[in-house]
Amino acid sequence: MNATNKLNRLNKTITYLLLTIFALVSLLPLYWVFSTALQLSSYQDEEMPREVSYVDSNPPKLYPMGIPEYFEHWGKAREADKNGDAEGEAYHRERMEYIVDNTFSGFKTLLTKNNVGRWFLNSAYIAVVVTIGILLFDAMAGYVLAKKRFPGRNLIFWLIISTMMIPGQVTLVPMFIMIRDLGIMDTHWALIFPDLSMVFGVFLMRQFMYSIPDELLDAAKIDGAGEWKTFWKIVLPLSKPGLAALGIFTFMNVWNSFLWPIIVLNNADLYTLPVGLKSLQDANLASFKLLMSGAAIAAIPMIIVFIIFQRQFVKGLTLGGVKE
Repeated sequence: MNATNKLNRLNKTITYLLLTIFALVSLLPLYWVFSTALQLSSYQDEEMPREVSYVDSNPPKLYPMGIPEYFEHWGKAREADKNGDAEGEAYHRERMEYIVDNTFSGFKTLLTKNNVGRWFLNSAYIAVVVTIGILLFDAMAGYVLAKKRFPGRNLIFWLIISTMMIPGQVTLVPMFIMIRDLGIMDTHWALIFPDLSMVFGVFLMRQFMYSIPDELLDAAKIDGAGEWKTFWKIVLPLSKPGLAALGIFTFMNVWNSFLWPIIVLNNADLYTLPVGLKSLQDANLASFKLLMSGAAIAAIPMIIVFIIFQRQFVKGLTLGGVKE
């Protein structure tokens, strides 16, 4: 028994070690984005007669060089202060301010000299509206397909699921014609209307709602609750993990959407963040620090949303697969 416990512990250790390695490898591109965004694009000191760029250095730097440089000058400033060297202290504090300004120069340029703030708000507005719409409509459809008995229910469900096999590129032209005929081209409604429902969301919510006991719904009906009250007061609260998982999926997909927005939007003030960053890339092909700063700004909301809802996200994925 003791040998078995040791073997199980060894297997767990190896498994966790491998998972940790895979996690670090998968996070490496994200780390590189933030590292380059915070890298010193130019630096000149008393020991450097010429200005150097750490962003374009070869071999590349594995971490933002401003961090050690900042603490080096911070230590020298404190030492100069102890020795009563006011001129030396002022010099090192000036270098510290220069390093901070240079480190965040990409973000400052994006937020002050470009429309990144407006693009960010456009993406946030569209992502929130579409996410709310999908959560509501897909939850309603999933509830009907999971808990209501009517002829052709399974056929309708499989017809809906079969549309997932159609590549999105196939529907671009018909969707474009519909949006043009509706007269909402070059507006945010062209991005909102086509995405107010998602087939995967219907599937996820339908599968998740199978886990809700029918006895709870019957008890609500006995107590006099109507259909909408039963759905709103009982079904939705019990479906929070599934809604959280669907909400994260939806928010990330809408936030990262690029092909459809670039087709239907022409006004730069209406651009979403991915489209705006693409236009920025076309105008600043050589500024890697600026491009990575934009990518970092685009990644921050998704990271925050996932961190906040990660527990519900995992629970929604693990509890949703219930057999009929």
